[in-house]
Amino acid sequence: MEGSRDERLDLILRFTLSSLGLKLEVWRDFLSEEENQVTLSSFFSTADYTNLFLCRDPRLRVSLTFPTQTPSKVLCISRTSCAVITSENIRDMLIMQEVQGGGAVSCISAVCQEITCPLLSNLETSGGWAPGVAEEALRFMELQKNEALVMEAQIDGRTFLPHPHALHDNHLHGDVVHDGDLHDNNLHADVDERKLSDLKLLHACDWTIIEWAELVAEFLQQDSSQAVLDGLKPLPSEEFNFWRNRLKNMLLIQQQLSSSRAQQVVSIVQRADSVYLSTLRDIHTDLQQGLKEAQDVTENLDGVQQKLEELQLMEFQQLEANTAVVMEEVQLLWIRSEFYCKPCRVVVLLQELCNLFIQRSREFLQGGELLHGLLKGPAAALQAVSLVVRTLQSLRETFSQSRRRLQDMKQEGAAQSWDFPSHLVFLHLDTFLLHLQNIQEVYRVSLQLGQLEDVVVSGAGGRKWTEEVQEVYQDFLHHVTSLSECTCDPIDPMHQGFRLLLDKFQLQVVQVERRLVSVLCRALQDCSEPCSAAKLLQMFSFMLHRPLIQEQLRPQLLHLLQKFLLELDLTEQLFYNQREEAHTFSCYTPLPAAALCWSRQLRLRAGHMLDLYTTLQHLYRSSECEQVEQRVQQLQVLLQDFRARWLLDWINDLDSDCGVLLQQQLIQQLQQGMLGVTCSHTLEAVLRQLRCLSRDPDVELRPLAAHLFSCRDDITESYLSLGHMVSCYNQVLQDGLQVEQPLIQDQLRDLDQNMAKLQSSTWGSGGVHQLVQQLSQRVLMFHSTVCKARANMDAMTGIIQREGVMKQGWAELRLLHSGNFLSEDGAAGRGYRCISEEVCTLLNTPPPAWSSYLDHIDNKVQEALFLMLHTALTFLSDSMSPQSCSVLLTVSLQLQETGSVFEPSVGGGLSDLLQNVISDVYSAASLPPRISVGRHGNYQVCLQQEPCLSALEQEVMHRLLKVGEEAELLQVRMDRYSFLWQSDRQAVMQEFLTYSRQLGPEEMEAPEAPPTLKDFQRELQALSSLQGELSHLEEQVLLGWLQVELRPFRDSLLSIIQEWSDMYTLHLLSSVSTSLQQMTQHADEDSSSSCFPVTETLLLLEASGVQLPEHLSAQLQC
Repeated sequence: MEGSRDERLDLILRFTLSSLGLKLEVWRDFLSEEENQVTLSSFFSTADYTNLFLCRDPRLRVSLTFPTQTPSKVLCISRTSCAVITSENIRDMLIMQEVQGGGAVSCISAVCQEITCPLLSNLETSGGWAPGVAEEALRFMELQKNEALVMEAQIDGRTFLPHPHALHDNHLHGDVVHDGDLHDNNLHADVDERKLSDLKLLHACDWTIIEWAELVAEFLQQDSSQAVLDGLKPLPSEEFNFWRNRLKNMLLIQQQLSSSRAQQVVSIVQRADSVYLSTLRDIHTDLQQGLKEAQDVTENLDGVQQKLEELQLMEFQQLEANTAVVMEEVQLLWIRSEFYCKPCRVVVLLQELCNLFIQRSREFLQGGELLHGLLKGPAAALQAVSLVVRTLQSLRETFSQSRRRLQDMKQEGAAQSWDFPSHLVFLHLDTFLLHLQNIQEVYRVSLQLGQLEDVVVSGAGGRKWTEEVQEVYQDFLHHVTSLSECTCDPIDPMHQGFRLLLDKFQLQVVQVERRLVSVLCRALQDCSEPCSAAKLLQMFSFMLHRPLIQEQLRPQLLHLLQKFLLELDLTEQLFYNQREEAHTFSCYTPLPAAALCWSRQLRLRAGHMLDLYTTLQHLYRSSECEQVEQRVQQLQVLLQDFRARWLLDWINDLDSDCGVLLQQQLIQQLQQGMLGVTCSHTLEAVLRQLRCLSRDPDVELRPLAAHLFSCRDDITESYLSLGHMVSCYNQVLQDGLQVEQPLIQDQLRDLDQNMAKLQSSTWGSGGVHQLVQQLSQRVLMFHSTVCKARANMDAMTGIIQREGVMKQGWAELRLLHSGNFLSEDGAAGRGYRCISEEVCTLLNTPPPAWSSYLDHIDNKVQEALFLMLHTALTFLSDSMSPQSCSVLLTVSLQLQETGSVFEPSVGGGLSDLLQNVISDVYSAASLPPRISVGRHGNYQVCLQQEPCLSALEQEVMHRLLKVGEEAELLQVRMDRYSFLWQSDRQAVMQEFLTYSRQLGPEEMEAPEAPPTLKDFQRELQALSSLQGELSHLEEQVLLGWLQVELRPFRDSLLSIIQEWSDMYTLHLLSSVSTSLQQMTQHADEDSSSSCFPVTETLLLLEASGVQLPEHLSAQLQC
C-alpha cells in the first residue's frame, strides 16, 4: 500500500485531516506502520467488518471496533453493503461522520434505523434498482443496525438481543403473530411466494436464536476474575459493580425475552417445530440460574460494600483497628452466600481488598515526597511507613484468624474452610509489603546511623575517635542525600530503577558499618577498664543489633567478658584480703554498720558488673557469659554469708547493751553538787546503731532492742531534754554569785527535790518521757529567770559602757561634753529604774538580801564609770603622746594686721578647751543615780580621789604646754618675713627712686643716685626669690599631736610680695609709655629724654612675666 498509491485512501485522508486538524506528515507516519495497513486493507477487502474507527490518542490510530477508552473525537466510517470497496464505488459505499467519544456506535445505529433502513424499504426509493438489490441492501443494513445495537449495548455493559430482519414492518405490522397469519396478507401473491417467505422468516428466527444463545452464553461466561487474570489490580468497587451490573443485565435480558417480538420468534419456532426450540429453552434455564446467582451474590455483598465504604471515609490511621471488621464481613459472605462460597471468587474479592489497602497506602505515603523525609524528618516518615506496614500486616493477620475460625466451624459442620493457598490472595500485597519493609529499613538505618552526628567519645583518644566517627557519618549523609534526590516513585515495587538504588544504598550501608566497626574495635582496645568499654558500647547501642556489626565485634566482646571475669576476681580477692581487718572499714560509724556497708559496696560492685554484662549479653552468647553469671552469683552468696554473720553478732551485742541501758538511772550526782546524764556515751552509741539498723528493712531485732527501738524517738527526745536540763542546772550552780545565793536558795531546794525523782528512775521505767518533759520545763524556767536577772545586771553596767567613751574619739568626748544621757532623767537613768524593778520582780527577794544585791550592782556601776573616765583620759594622753602618729587638734597660722597669730590661740585657747573636756568627763560621773540604798553622794566624788585619774590629767596638761612652746618657735621662724608687711611701700619706693637702694639706719644723708634698669632688675629678682621660697613652704607642719596649717599665712604673704613686684613693674610700664609718646612726637629714639631704653625695658618686663597693656602693644606695632 505504501509502494503503490491507493486511491481509496484519498477520501479518508481528506476527511481525517480536516476533521482532526492533522498535518500530512502525521498521516504518512500513520501509514508507515504495518499494523495500520493491515487494518485498512481488511476493512476494504472483506465484508466481515462494517465499521472503521479513527481517533487521535495521542497518536493517530485505527480500529475495527469502537475505542471505548477514547474521550476525544472519533471518526466513524461505515459501509452500506457487503461488497468489496473499490476506488470506483467508494463514494457510494461509505458513510463518514464525527462523533464525540463513545457516541459513535449510537450514531451508527441511529443512522441505520432512522435513515438508511426506511429509505431502502421505501418502494419509491428502490423501485428503479435491479431485482434483488434493494432486498440485499436492506438485509445488509439490518445486519449492520443489529451489530451496532449489540455493540452499543456492550459498550454500556448491557446485552442486546437483536430481532430477525424479516420481522420488519413490511412483513409484520404488529408485535403479535396471529395464528394462521405469519405474514401480512398479500392478496396478489401466490402460495409459493408465501411458502418461500415463511422459510426465510423461520431461517431468520433460527439464526436469531443462535445469536441469542451466543450473546447470553458470552455474557454468562463473564467473570469478575477476568481483570485479575489479565494482570490488572481491580478494587472491590469493581467487584460490586460487576455483580450489580450482572443482575441488572440479566433482568434486561429477561425483559427482552419476554417482549412481543421475542414472543413472535418463540411462536414461529414452536409452530415449525424447530430444532432450536431446545436451545431457546436452555437460554431461559441458564438465565434463571444466573439470575438466582446474581441476586444471591448482590444481596450478600451489600454488607462487605457497606463496611468498605465506611473504611474509605476513615483516616488511614484508623484502618489498622478496622481490618478485622472487614474480614469478618468477608467471612460472613462466605458462610451466607450459596454461590459465592467458592475459592475462586473469594480469592478475587480478597485480592481486590488487598489492592484497596495498597491504594490507600500509596495515597497516604505520597510517594513523590516519601524519600525527601530522609533529610527533613526521618522519624515522621518512618512512623508513617511503619504504620502502613503494621496495617498491611494486620490485614494478613485478620485473614489468618478468619481462616482458623472457618476451620473450626468446618469441624463442627457449620461452614466450609478456606483451603486455598494464602499466596494467591497476598501475591501483590506481599510484594508491596516487602518493598515497604525495605524502605522502612532505609529509614531505620538513617535514624540509627544519623545518631552518629551527636556521638562524642571521651577519654585520652576520644577526640581522634570522634573525628573518625564524624567522617563516617558525613559519608553516610552523602549517600542518604543521593538517595533522597531520587525522582522515581519509591512506592512502586515494580520500578527497577528504584530497586537498583536500594541495592546500591544497602551496599553503601554495609561499607559504612564496616568502617564503624573498625573505629569501634580500635576504641575498645584503648579502654583499660571494663566499665569504660561497656559505656562505649552503650554509646553505640543504637547500631550494635545489626548483624554485620555483631559479627565483627565478637572478638572484642569476648575480650570484654574476660575483663568482667577479671574484675570479679579482683572483687573476690579484695573481700578475702580485708574481711578480717574490720578497723579499716570506717571510723565514723559503728563497726558492724561499717562492715555491712562495706559488704554492700562489694555487692554493688559485683552487681554493677552484672548490670554491664546484662546490657551487652544480647550481643554475644558463649561459655564466658555463663561464667560471668555464675561468678556473680557465687560472689553474691559469699557476701550475703558475710553480712549474715556480722548482722547476727551485731543484733546480739546490741540487745545486750539495750538490756544494760534500760536498767541505768536517768541522771547521777557528780562532784560539787553537779548533775550528769548516766551512760550518755553508751546511750548515744545505742541510738546511733538503732538508727543505722532502721535503714535495713530486713533486720529483725531481739526483744530488748526492739523495745528500745520502738520508743527510740521518745528516748532520744528525753535524752536531749535531760542533757539540756542538766546543763542549765549546772550553769546556775557554777556561775552563781555570792550575793545571788540568798535570792535563789529556796527555788534551788525545790529543784533538788524534783531532781531526786530522776535519779531514782531508769530508762526502762514507765512515764519517763512525761516526767522529763515536766521537770525540764521547770528547770529551764528557773534558768531563764536567773539568766535574765544576770543579764539585767550586765545591762546596767553596759549602759555606761555603751553610752560612755568605750570607743576612743572626739565624737564620744563631745557626747560626754554636751549630753545628759547619764542623768537621772536621761536614757541611762530611766534604764536603771526599769531594770531594777524587773530584777526585783523576777527574783522576788526579801529586803535584806536585796540591799546586798543592790550594793553589788552599785560597785559594778562605779567600776564602769571609772573605766569610762579612765578611757577618756587615756585617749587624750595617748593622742598627745610624742609616739602618737595621729593628729588630735589642728590650728591655723594666719597673717593679720597685728602680725602672725594662731587661730585658735595655742596658749589659752587649747588649754581652756582641754580643761573643759576633762571637767565634763568628771561631771558625767555625777549624773547617774546611785543604785545602792545605803550609800549617799554621787560617783564623781569617789572617782576624783582616784590617783590614777589625777596622774592622767596632769600628763595631759604637761603635754599641752610642751606643744605650745614648739608652736611659738614656729611662729618666730615665720616672723623673718615681717619686713614685707611692716614696711611702707610708698616710702621705700621713693627712697629707691632717689638713691637706687634702701638706706641703712646709720645712713642719715647719702648722695642721690637715680636707679638704672639693673637696679630694677635686682629688686625684681630679689622679690622673685622670696616668692619661690614661700611657694615651697609646706602647707601643714605637724608638732607632735598638733597640726599647724601654714597655707593661710603663705597665701597672704605671697599676695604681699606680688604687690611689691607690681610697684616696680608699674613704674617701668609708665616709663615705657612716656618714651613711646616722645618717640611719636620726634620720630627718633635718640632724641628721647627717657633714661631707660625702651627695648631693654620691655625685655625686663617680659622676663618678669608682665603682660603689656593693649594701648602699649598698639603703639609698638605702629
